[in-house]
Amino acid sequence: MRIFENLNIDFMGKRTYFYFVSGVILLIGLLSILIKGLEFGIDFKGGTEVAIQFEKPVEISYVRKVVSQIGLGDVEVKTFGGATGVLIRTPIQEIPKSVLPVVKSRIEKIIADNFPGLEKKEIESTVNSITYTFADPATAEAVANKLFENGFTTTKTSEEVSNSGVIVRLGISDWLKENLSEKIKDNKFTVLKEDKVGPKVGKELKRDAVIAVILSLIVIMIYLAFRFKFAFALGAVIALFHDVLLTLGIFVVLYGVIPGFNLEITITVVAAFLTLVGYSINDTVIVFDRVREQIKIHKTLSLEENMNLAINKTMSRTIITVLTTLISVIVLLIFGGEVLRGFAFALFIGMITGTYSSIFVASAFVLEYAERTKKKVTF
Repeated sequence: MRIFENLNIDFMGKRTYFYFVSGVILLIGLLSILIKGLEFGIDFKGGTEVAIQFEKPVEISYVRKVVSQIGLGDVEVKTFGGATGVLIRTPIQEIPKSVLPVVKSRIEKIIADNFPGLEKKEIESTVNSITYTFADPATAEAVANKLFENGFTTTKTSEEVSNSGVIVRLGISDWLKENLSEKIKDNKFTVLKEDKVGPKVGKELKRDAVIAVILSLIVIMIYLAFRFKFAFALGAVIALFHDVLLTLGIFVVLYGVIPGFNLEITITVVAAFLTLVGYSINDTVIVFDRVREQIKIHKTLSLEENMNLAINKTMSRTIITVLTTLISVIVLLIFGGEVLRGFAFALFIGMITGTYSSIFVASAFVLEYAERTKKKVTF
């Protein structure tokens, strides 16, 4: 399949216009980052994240009101994947000690209502669990099943046949289920996930993510410096910085503006940034390879003319590649769900900017460098 076979566009002659375009977009993005700040996910901030799925559409403002009154600190509540999904975030990782007596009394009320006069012994109580022992294994299993039916997570103290102990787990999701079940009785729900990340782990992940991106750029620059010239390597890395910063800026600009695109920086988004770095450099290397070929063939032509020839000849391949890849990314963006939306959106923006930067950032930088230093590029 061949398109744009006889293309003849003066890309390099128009590079100053695209300097302005890139500059404006990057400036808006950087100002948004400075003013609004980056919205990090639970991976980096630390805390607890609980995803809940209701059977019927729910009023998010009412859920927010209920959750804000149950003693979980500065709670964030927003829609998750649709009108029936709710995502709840709290900076704490365990039920507050002030809330523990209420949860404990609820557990004991369930036991007392369903097993009147039942003897039990509490052998351990922490903010994460309560352990009971009963007279025999059958009673312990019956109590565990009844508590599970009422939304609590229960496990045996051991796998032995004679086990008569029950551990009742006390997570943030248990406290949420308790309160939401009481306030929203006509709309059943299930907890899809409960993720916990400590603040130390989140800080380490944030540091490691930055190191991963920077190291990838350094290694790429070293590789290209050996394969081409240092100017080419520097132009390619500047283009990659351009792609990452521009994509990051778009994330911040769209946050809170377009429903469904309140996207946070998570581990999957960092993976998308590394992927777009690889995609962008691949496109840039193909353009540079063709530039090198043109310089060897047309030695009498100027660098600008050779670059235009190279870009025009690779444009057909570039358009076909980016369109076929974008089709897959768009499908992932639409049908991949809330969890993959940030990853797919980062790739979507990154592939467009990566194709653009291969021409108007990486190639243009090499040309500017050659013209300003008055050095002839030869291989």
